[in-house]
Amino acid sequence: MSVVFQKPKSLTDAVLHYCPGCTHGIVHRLVAEAIDDLGIEGRTIGIAPVGCSVMAYDYFACDMIEASHGRAPAVATGVKRSLPDRIVFTYQGDGDLASIGLCETVSCACRGENVTVIFINNAIYGMTGGQMAPTSLIGQVTQTSPYGRDPATQGMPIRICELLAALDAPAYLERVAVNSVAHVRQAKKAIRKAFANQVEGKGFSLVEVVSTCPTNWGLTPEKACQWVDEKMIPFYPLGVYRDKGAEAAKEAAK
Repeated sequence: MSVVFQKPKSLTDAVLHYCPGCTHGIVHRLVAEAIDDLGIEGRTIGIAPVGCSVMAYDYFACDMIEASHGRAPAVATGVKRSLPDRIVFTYQGDGDLASIGLCETVSCACRGENVTVIFINNAIYGMTGGQMAPTSLIGQVTQTSPYGRDPATQGMPIRICELLAALDAPAYLERVAVNSVAHVRQAKKAIRKAFANQVEGKGFSLVEVVSTCPTNWGLTPEKACQWVDEKMIPFYPLGVYRDKGAEAAKEAAK
């Protein structure tokens, strides 16, 4: 009997600790499928800092490194430069990558480091109890914005793909979502491409994944998926924000 669906080899058998309806598990699978598909598990090193993904070392079968809060891109830079034959990826949430680690993120992208960044944007601090994140939407109620985020006092949300697209060095930037089957399929393609770019030495790649956090949003998993469509995607439009490979191919075809 042919096998049509199975657990990726690059995932362990550990039971995920994530809340019901959380989409971290989906993204973990997509990352593992990309690693399996490219045949790079034996030389892949993942880096997870503080946040909901702090226990990623239990779930990915490749080598994993724990980084200080926000410092995963800096650690990834050191690992990749000292071991250039390895495939190095970071797996970070918005409180980590877009707040305390924003300097490391921008600097790593600005240098065009040949690493892959998987960025989970669920518009809130998840692990620490639901505080406002740099990506929390205007009017969004959180533990630290009980009356809704007010741009006059708390600033505007940060759009990471748009921010990094202003830099010259990044090779690939795409924003995807995982709240529907169609979105998951596109996310799978984007994540695989981000890893393939590194294998081919193309430089810095980041995939931003618009995700759910039912627990801290105070919604059911189903309602959380709807909230992504109704609230998050209008503010964080999905799509490719930079693809140097595609741009070069288009120029060559002229």
